[in-house]
Amino acid sequence: MNNFVSTSRLARDGGKPVFPEGPPAWPLMDPEVREALLAAYADGSWGRYHGCHTERLTEQLAEHHQLENVWLCASGTVAVEVALRGLGIGDGDEVVLAAYDFPGNFRAIEAVGARPVLVDINCETWCLDAEAVEPALETQTRAMLVSHLHGGMAAMPDLRELADRHGMAIVEDACQSPGARIGGRVAGTWGDVGVLSFGGSKLLTAGRGGAILTNRQDVYQRAKIFCERGNDAFPLSELQASVLLPQLEKLPGRNRVRAENVRRLLAQCEELELLQPLSLPDSGAQASYYKLAWKVLQRVGAPCTREGFLAAIQAEGVAIDAGFRGFGKRSARRCRRVGDLLNSKSAAEDTVLLHHPVLLQPATVIDQLAQAIGKVVDSFS
Repeated sequence: MNNFVSTSRLARDGGKPVFPEGPPAWPLMDPEVREALLAAYADGSWGRYHGCHTERLTEQLAEHHQLENVWLCASGTVAVEVALRGLGIGDGDEVVLAAYDFPGNFRAIEAVGARPVLVDINCETWCLDAEAVEPALETQTRAMLVSHLHGGMAAMPDLRELADRHGMAIVEDACQSPGARIGGRVAGTWGDVGVLSFGGSKLLTAGRGGAILTNRQDVYQRAKIFCERGNDAFPLSELQASVLLPQLEKLPGRNRVRAENVRRLLAQCEELELLQPLSLPDSGAQASYYKLAWKVLQRVGAPCTREGFLAAIQAEGVAIDAGFRGFGKRSARRCRRVGDLLNSKSAAEDTVLLHHPVLLQPATVIDQLAQAIGKVVDSFS
């Protein structure tokens, strides 16, 4: 049985896609965003370099995260590099990074002249495994770059304790998890510097954009000096800031809805042997689901592969795609690998990701989503 028999069988049996119109659109048709755009046009602020909207966004992000300093950037990818430069990371330094992560984070470490040190992820959260970090540390290891991925959250209290004990810094990448809470604190506030993204698909979106967050004045000053080159070389525009402000106000409520719908969806999918979901957060923590991850459990001799599952579920109009490729095959010339990285390699080969817009839909739509996933899984049995 080849990878695509499931898809053709569903079509042959006359079954219609569960989502015939395809996945919900993003960004939302948000009336407050429209009003912000029209107001920026009316008062001319859309064409200014810096002004009231970037000032308000900076203030509100600082208040939301209870941090003193915010620097707005052109993208989350740029923000990661700016954060590393703010920490003074450079030539000859090493930065610990999960071997399964966003590709731009690896490149950002290289961009400042440092060397990535790859360690494994926790198999239940898809995030950097705190227990794998300490064996990787050497005298030149100065920082770790920690991402919250796919609805999973890194063990920040453990990583913070380890970093403090070894005199290391943390860049906390909260690009996929704005507003999430870990140990009573907002994601992005456990690190020496946190990073946000406002890219076109993100939970807070301005098409592009990002920010760094820090209480360390030295980090903020280095970041500012790096970015200012007669003017701000990597700015967020007034127009982008204007549309982010109403979204930031709605973020806590929308995150609660997404979390409730994830619990509803996973409860209905828990008996599906083909799929292994990430672990839900402990009581008192709250994730924010930019993506929701599963592993497709591919077994020798079994009819399903990840590619076959993706072809079938996408035919149902569901926005589920493959995860990151990971760094397990990166050359030793570019990085230092520690351990066998088995969890990271498995994630690179098996991860599928649900895109977030459907998670703001009513419960009836979440039930339809569970039906679509079950339909596809059953077709492989």
